[in-house]
Amino acid sequence: MRNGEISSEAYVGKLLERAREHADLNAFITIDDASALEAARQADRLLRAGRSAPLLGVPLAVKDSYLTKGLTTTVGTSVLAGFKPTRDAEAIAGVKDAGAIIFGKNNLVEMSYGLTGLNAHHGQVKNPYNKANVTGGSSSGAGASVAARIVPAALGGDTVGSIRVPASLCGVVGYKPTPGRWPAKGVAPISDTLDTTGLLARSVEDCELMDAVFTRSPVHSADVSGNLKGVKFAYAPRQYLADVDGEVDRAFRETLRQLKDAGAELVEVDLGGDFLALADSTTWPIFFHETMPAVRRFLAANELPVSFEQIYAGLGENIRSGWSHFVVPSGAGYVSDEKYLAALNVDRQELSRRLAAIAFGQADALLFPTTPCAAPRIENQWKFQVGGKDVTDLFLSRNTHPSSSAGVPGISIPMALNSEGLPLGLELDAAAGRDRELLTLARRVEQVIGRFPGPTGF
Repeated sequence: MRNGEISSEAYVGKLLERAREHADLNAFITIDDASALEAARQADRLLRAGRSAPLLGVPLAVKDSYLTKGLTTTVGTSVLAGFKPTRDAEAIAGVKDAGAIIFGKNNLVEMSYGLTGLNAHHGQVKNPYNKANVTGGSSSGAGASVAARIVPAALGGDTVGSIRVPASLCGVVGYKPTPGRWPAKGVAPISDTLDTTGLLARSVEDCELMDAVFTRSPVHSADVSGNLKGVKFAYAPRQYLADVDGEVDRAFRETLRQLKDAGAELVEVDLGGDFLALADSTTWPIFFHETMPAVRRFLAANELPVSFEQIYAGLGENIRSGWSHFVVPSGAGYVSDEKYLAALNVDRQELSRRLAAIAFGQADALLFPTTPCAAPRIENQWKFQVGGKDVTDLFLSRNTHPSSSAGVPGISIPMALNSEGLPLGLELDAAAGRDRELLTLARRVEQVIGRFPGPTGF
């Protein structure tokens, strides 16, 4: 666009055609063609006038949990089907200031409360690699729209894996920054402790660009080498390879071999026999206990025309049953204040300490398979088998949610395709606040393992 080789209007027009052509993916809830094209024409006028901005003329999709001024924001619910906010979420204002065009609002699991991509009101989002399989969630439409080449990138949200899980299952890059690094004001929450905004894109370099925009840092686009000499990677097979699918295990170990051949030093670590139990006892009490107060504060602060009770009553059966059990105080599984505070102040501190001391104390990053398996079939999304064992949809976040609870940044990059042609992801985590170093490392790893083909027909 800067070189005048393509106009923003022509690009956006082509992408709108692609969105219509692949509408059966259910990747979007709302697209305003006229507004997107007008914004593109305005960007072209600025480009012709010699203006520059990091994202000038670039269309971005947005998870429909972000408030977008004048553009319908549903948070995946039925009760907000006609709601048009009067102001933008802080992140939306930021990308608009950088010249981006809001292409459309991505489908998502209601209230971001799920890991497969089913929305009772707006349909099941389908995986571009095989439409019989899930995308992962809750940033389901974001993952599908980036994988299907409908948009170059999409803003998402991650609480226990809602960016990284769909990135892994859809074969794209998914970046979850250190909490607080990117703006979250004006984005519908689940948990103030665990939530982060982030990005799904097709390259780590695009995540670096967006990170520079939000942190007001210089945009670095220098080439990076695939030489990993001097880099130390930790991996913890006892924790992160436990019960994973056999093909995931083999792909991960092959990736480790490639990284070692490129000069990296690999350090095997053990985070403790109780690590997975510790992660569970940290994540889920915080996740469930914080939902109701966080949603109430969001509705009040942003003057949404509905109450928590109206949202709860309008939820699809699957999400409502979960809220009835865990989220509302009358539920049988409601987390007491005592259990919540223990998770927040005791277990979370121990989880963070272990990762800091054992993994990041010995290495530049921790490596593991992002998801323990490839995307399950849509028809079996709630219960399926991995390695001969019965698991539920929560298993998809088994490897990602410890990072969320520990408050560390993580990025999932495409690692391999399995024997069925479905993507598998590799996650790199770094110490809190080391985002820039993590992104640079991820680019170097991306160079070593290469990129696999996009989905057929897209």
